[in-house]
Amino acid sequence: MDFPDFTDFRTLKKMKTKILYVEDEPFLGKIVKESLEIRDFDVVMVTDGRLVQKIFEETKPDICVLDVMLPNKDGYSIATSIRNVNAEIPIIFVTAKTQTEDLIKGFEVGGNDYLRKPFSMEELIVRIKNLLRLAVKQNSPKENIEIGKFEFLPNRYELKLGGIIRKLSHREAILLQILSENKNNTIQRKEILMRIWGDDSFFNSRNLDVYITKLRDYFKADDSIEIITIKGIGYHFSVN
Repeated sequence: MDFPDFTDFRTLKKMKTKILYVEDEPFLGKIVKESLEIRDFDVVMVTDGRLVQKIFEETKPDICVLDVMLPNKDGYSIATSIRNVNAEIPIIFVTAKTQTEDLIKGFEVGGNDYLRKPFSMEELIVRIKNLLRLAVKQNSPKENIEIGKFEFLPNRYELKLGGIIRKLSHREAILLQILSENKNNTIQRKEILMRIWGDDSFFNSRNLDVYITKLRDYFKADDSIEIITIKGIGYHFSVN
């Protein structure tokens, strides 16, 4: 009689979320690593920037938490290298840097979120879970969405009007997906900010204004589509 192969016991239980955590401060690193492991995360910690790429490719984590200031290779360079291998994995930067240009650089090299030191473990975990939830939604099969005269292709980050195709950025596509899910309804500004950036800071709020303006410009060719600002509340995505 043939018996099932139970040699891979990982298939018998839920796999833990694997975090690649890059931090060169031993005391902080130990606290964060142990705190995440207590909450049932699997944490691979690296302290030297030049070792990260090899360990990333070997361990295949679900999410990366990167310090910016590291020996031998900084967090921005690491993120660029990771993005060359995996364009989808969520990346969170943690740093003591507070300048706006540092935040902008972090997003430009492929970061999904930016957390300033000192931070609470609760905030870090909320951001990790939020990005993982977004990643699942973005990687799940999506139908092409009709929006007035337009066709939105979420998987391909494309907005089509007839034979004209406009390529959307990552965040433009997520924002349009959120608005599409709430077509002809009002959605709170804070909900959008939390789903895209993981927090509702002033900086992210101004970024959202920019993306809303861009989408309004894209939809100018169809008068039946309107993104209406509901002051103090959010937006109403009207499609007649």
